[in-house]
Amino acid sequence: MSPASEALAGPVEGVVAPGRQSRVGRARVRSEHALIRGAMAGSEEDLEQLFHRFWPRAYRIAFLIAHDHAAAEDIAQEAFVQAIRRLDRFDRRRRFAPWLGAIVANRAIDWTRARAARRESEQELPEPVAPPDAPTGRYSDEVMAALATLTPEHRAVIVLRFVLEYTPGEIAGALDLPRGTVNSRLRRGLDALKEHLTEEDLR
Repeated sequence: MSPASEALAGPVEGVVAPGRQSRVGRARVRSEHALIRGAMAGSEEDLEQLFHRFWPRAYRIAFLIAHDHAAAEDIAQEAFVQAIRRLDRFDRRRRFAPWLGAIVANRAIDWTRARAARRESEQELPEPVAPPDAPTGRYSDEVMAALATLTPEHRAVIVLRFVLEYTPGEIAGALDLPRGTVNSRLRRGLDALKEHLTEEDLR
């Protein structure tokens, strides 16, 4: 793993949305597939457990791509709702997290593109990566600022590969891209990060 990718590695829960701690922590632990079956059958308890189990991961993807905490909460929640509505299409032989992550990442990319287009048309100055009191977990301001220099497309593959540890094949499937395109974006994204991060930032 390169120094630039090591700067992004860490527990999935490194960035947690305010006020989104689980209310079902004491509930008995059930398998992912059991929760999905229950949610499809209309169980509100299983749906809530599914939400809280995957919320930190969904929020983290959204925030690291969008760089906006309020938007990340909306994106993650909307993506989860969309995923639940499409559970009948979900291949239960696969893992739920990459499938949900794909929905989140695509929504976050669309949101980031739309924000960039609004700024360009309105000639707005870029906003700070995050307000001073916003939780950014283990990531330094330098790492967050370096991520912000990437295009949404490069940021998405970097986040999915080195933060959530998706394979290039899973990323290709998630973002509906050829494997070669994913590998190219990974290389270019890491090269761009190296240009903006010092040796100290990468530790």
